[in-house]
Amino acid sequence: MPIPMHWSPRLLSLLRIVAGLGLLSHGVSKYFGLPPFGMALSSLLYAAGLIELVGGGLLVVGFFTRPTAFIVAGEMAVAYFLAHAPRGFFPLANGGEAAMLYCFVFLYLAAAGAGPWSIDAARSAAAVPSGTDR
Repeated sequence: MPIPMHWSPRLLSLLRIVAGLGLLSHGVSKYFGLPPFGMALSSLLYAAGLIELVGGGLLVVGFFTRPTAFIVAGEMAVAYFLAHAPRGFFPLANGGEAAMLYCFVFLYLAAAGAGPWSIDAARSAAAVPSGTDR
């Protein structure tokens, strides 16, 4: 049985929240060692951790979703090509499947937006004057 179409906006919000939490966990690991990151942080990894920490938090609550997701998608592409691609062509072999998947999920969110369960949606609804249709 297919999922009814009226669930699509809710599932978009759920995708954003879950992907944001995953990204946030990477930032927390880099900055706070929970769980330990396992390598010394270079200035590039500090910058990546900051993007993951702030971007993940913004994505979880759905605030400035489109620009945040676009920036994070770029970070994931850079992570893939700098850290994983030199180890081989295939993502499964070079350990880059998560970075590749995150990149395209965040690129989709940059195009699709936050969904209904977000600060962006609440701000958009508040901007519409009462008595008018969207």
